[in-house]
Amino acid sequence: MRVVVIGATGNIGTSVLRALSNEDRVDSVLGVARRRPGLRMEKVEWATADISRDDLVPVVRGADAVVLLAWLIQPSRDLNKLWMVNVEGSMRAARAVAEAGVPALLYASSVGAYSPGPKDRAVDESWPTGGTPTSYYAREKAEVERRLDRFEVEHPGVRVVRMRQALTFKSEAAEGQRRLFAGPFFPAFVARPELINLVPAIQGLRGQVVHSFDVGEAYRLALLNEEARGAYNLATEPVVDPAELSRIFGARPVPVPVQLARAAARVSWQLRLQPVPEGWLDLALNIPVMDTTRARTGLGWTPRYGAGETLLDELKGMREGAGLDTPPLSPKTSGPFRIREILTGVGRREP
Repeated sequence: MRVVVIGATGNIGTSVLRALSNEDRVDSVLGVARRRPGLRMEKVEWATADISRDDLVPVVRGADAVVLLAWLIQPSRDLNKLWMVNVEGSMRAARAVAEAGVPALLYASSVGAYSPGPKDRAVDESWPTGGTPTSYYAREKAEVERRLDRFEVEHPGVRVVRMRQALTFKSEAAEGQRRLFAGPFFPAFVARPELINLVPAIQGLRGQVVHSFDVGEAYRLALLNEEARGAYNLATEPVVDPAELSRIFGARPVPVPVQLARAAARVSWQLRLQPVPEGWLDLALNIPVMDTTRARTGLGWTPRYGAGETLLDELKGMREGAGLDTPPLSPKTSGPFRIREILTGVGRREP
């Protein structure tokens, strides 16, 4: 089996490569990214392409499956660029899969694609995918879901799988995620569990996480299972809320009003102190809790990492400045003293 992974150098992409490189039924993997990495893995070769403008048909031709992971979180101040890459680029890649005659497309959707939903019970994959209106990330994930609905009708010969993963972490991606979500002024030393004495208890802040290695394994299982199609929720246990965070870190929950937290996020983004606007908080407050039964029974997927292990692994990576030799994940991408991040305008350009 030959697999093409588009967007192979990020958090989930490198975990998918890890899972596939250890799979005997996979003969070769082509990792595709805009910037060629230094990372070397068994069975993996590299190609450069931009999904928003390059011809992708030659890239995917001859593959048995394509995994579509390419997605931009930044620049949060250039919504047109994000839309052209995330929505239009994703569909350009999907059309290339159909044109090249590739029989399977696995797409990285997200819990963020879901419409606002309950926090006191879990919903399955039939929950509506309308996104959270104030989140650009959610709007774009929801739009791709709608377009994939049409794509499946127009191309019934392509087996389409949509992975709706929860917030996904691993220590090797910590430095890249710090750049995307916390920015250059986040001090690494505070990522020590013993220094986390207080946890903000924001009403409605309850959700799920999953370890990136477990997500990579889910993609491997779906690739090899020709009966797998449609959406799969991916998350680990337990559900994370302020009480669970307090237990994990041995910290004390402190009530914080939603409007105060939202205003703090908005103002700090406007002042370029951190790179994400308040829509990300709205997303966290509105996404439903997901039922993962379909992935567990249909794919045979069992996550190895619990929520606490996943979060502690992420913190370990943050305080150690961990990464991999790819542009999205390498600590070197930030430059000395994170100067490159500051020069990008903290959300104005991709770091």
